Amino acid sequence: MKKILVIGAGLSTSSLLRYFTQNAEKEGWLIRVGDQDGALAASKVANCKNAEGFELDGLDEEQRSPLIEWADLVISMLPARFHVEVAKDCIKHKTNLITPSYISDEMKALNQAAIDAGIVIMNEIGVDPGIDHMSAKKILDEIEEAGGKMHIFESFTGGLVAPESDDNPWNYKFSWNPRNVVLAGQGGAAKFIQEGQYKYIPYHRLFRRTEFIEIPGYGKFEGYANRDSLKYRDVYNLQDIPTIYRGTFRRKGFSKAWDCFVQLGATDDSYILEGSKNMTRRDFINSFLPYNVNDSVELKLRHYLKIDQDDPMFMKLEWLGIFDKVKYDFETDVTPAQFLQRILADKWKLGPDDKDMIVMWHKFVYKINGEFKEINSHMVVKGEKQPYTAMSTTVGLPAGICAKMILNDTIQIKGVQLPIHKEIYEPILEELEKFGIVFHEQEVVEPVLYI
Repeated sequence: MKKILVIGAGLSTSSLLRYFTQNAEKEGWLIRVGDQDGALAASKVANCKNAEGFELDGLDEEQRSPLIEWADLVISMLPARFHVEVAKDCIKHKTNLITPSYISDEMKALNQAAIDAGIVIMNEIGVDPGIDHMSAKKILDEIEEAGGKMHIFESFTGGLVAPESDDNPWNYKFSWNPRNVVLAGQGGAAKFIQEGQYKYIPYHRLFRRTEFIEIPGYGKFEGYANRDSLKYRDVYNLQDIPTIYRGTFRRKGFSKAWDCFVQLGATDDSYILEGSKNMTRRDFINSFLPYNVNDSVELKLRHYLKIDQDDPMFMKLEWLGIFDKVKYDFETDVTPAQFLQRILADKWKLGPDDKDMIVMWHKFVYKINGEFKEINSHMVVKGEKQPYTAMSTTVGLPAGICAKMILNDTIQIKGVQLPIHKEIYEPILEELEKFGIVFHEQEVVEPVLYI
């Protein structure tokens, strides 16, 4: 029997583990799931005789290494910064590895060692990154095979709340790591290329430079730029493309309101806010505003950010309860970003009956036979009853299908890889369609050449 080790049993693993347990007997799999919360791991595979969940500190090499030696394939669902250590163990024990996270330079450096060990380390096999790569490469390869020359490639993805569960003025709820949402866009200017010119958007302007895109049947979305679109020129073999731009979707109006927190400095994670463990929400907001004993916090905020009292943006801020005298149980002082995250966690949490939604959209403009053509492609996936969210499904199923292909020797490629090869993305996309993860392609009558 083929042996699978899954390290981590958090929110994103629910659909992955369901896929494994439903196919374990047919495929001849033995599955072990280790997590710091052993009871959680056990509960996620409780109905499968071929699977067990147990307590595991995935960061402890002494605990981790023997399990990796036992396995034929490891799936690391740990935070991205820990994948490299798992990969080194996999190389040592000649065990294949899958991660859904962005490939790091440290991971790339292990390529030859993985080849020498005869294993594949497949990265970026989730939703974004993952499904975005595979769906884009499918059309890019078709255009290239037909003799087309790419001119514009745009791609946006958003983890959002489904319309039937959208009951707040932000039109947003957390469907993945809240910390990543709070810190989105930080760490350097967003960079992309437009009509051959390099463009940069610094963090303090990121949420005021948005595009509006309509998805058939779901209305308009706004997209802000991801940090580095340029690296995808090499990934997609588009080194000389005039325009390439990748971004993140939110509903209309979100970015302008979120920019209030950026301008305040409330998303900063680089320093500790003195006295914050004793602050109320109101104190927290006031700490960023000028001192004025006569003006209320609300008035100072509106003056500071130039917000009219009847502006819907101000109503969004009020709805979050940022002016309430609510105190948290922080044990120590925290960063502004950590404090803000705590506020948002109370208000943007998915309810037990809420459904989330993943929206992805690609734009391809290319020239063929002297004429410009445009194709738009979109995917919308709604979650089931929790914990089988759309986020869990679109992260977990590509990894699960890829695992099956590796264990069945369908994937022969070795080394540190991405799912951008036809022999990998084609069967995965085909099986994803059986789960309702489908892309709808439309040719645009009059191509738009400029973003």
